[in-house]
Amino acid sequence: MKKGLIVFASFALLLTAGFPAFSQAPSRSVETVMIDDFDGNDSSVDWTWNVSASRFVTDGYPIINTFEAMPNSLKAITKADETHKVIGAKVRFDRKGDNWMEIYPEKDGKPYEIPFRGNVRTLDFWVWGAHYLYFLDVLVRDADGRIHILHAGNLAFDGWKNVIVEIPTYIRQHSRLRSGPEQMTFVGFRISTDPDEFVDDYIVYFDHFKYSTSALAYIFDGYELQNSDFGDSDGNSKKSEKDGQ
Repeated sequence: MKKGLIVFASFALLLTAGFPAFSQAPSRSVETVMIDDFDGNDSSVDWTWNVSASRFVTDGYPIINTFEAMPNSLKAITKADETHKVIGAKVRFDRKGDNWMEIYPEKDGKPYEIPFRGNVRTLDFWVWGAHYLYFLDVLVRDADGRIHILHAGNLAFDGWKNVIVEIPTYIRQHSRLRSGPEQMTFVGFRISTDPDEFVDDYIVYFDHFKYSTSALAYIFDGYELQNSDFGDSDGNSKKSEKDGQ
């Protein structure tokens, strides 16, 4: 009798293991989210872009602007009658060395960090190289507040190149605490010069900045209850911060 109960229990366990639990989010669902295509048509993009540089930058630089252009590879998936733009930056330095330039989002005149959704797997963007031996990094801030430098290779090529940067698994993208940051954020692009490379006249462009993510990875049954307003000061301030985003 006992042997029959053990066999039945094992069979039942095997059956339940093969089916997902009710109300469990499909964490493997992957989607692509556009951060900015720089065309200026997306109403959800409520930030602008700015640029800064290290101490030996020439007066009047760096300069940032948008231009009507796009990579040829993207023309096949866009409408010919639409106007498409890219963002570009130009910089000069007074001397060779460890110089750098950063391109970053800005809101209300202050640097703004763009929040990611879900569990981000890759960052994907197009960058235009001028065949200078400069190096491109992507800066992200994890859910513990630390900034990580993700290397995206060098820019010693001509014209457009599609760059895909994988997010390392050791980066904490979500806090386990309710009071912690809700997600990882994008801080900016950093371009660094090789100490022996020319620095008198450099330009770079970016287009179609997006990322792939398991957007439902951190959604669970009752997710909305974690930010309930209990009427205390902490809860009200947390709610106000969320409403202000």
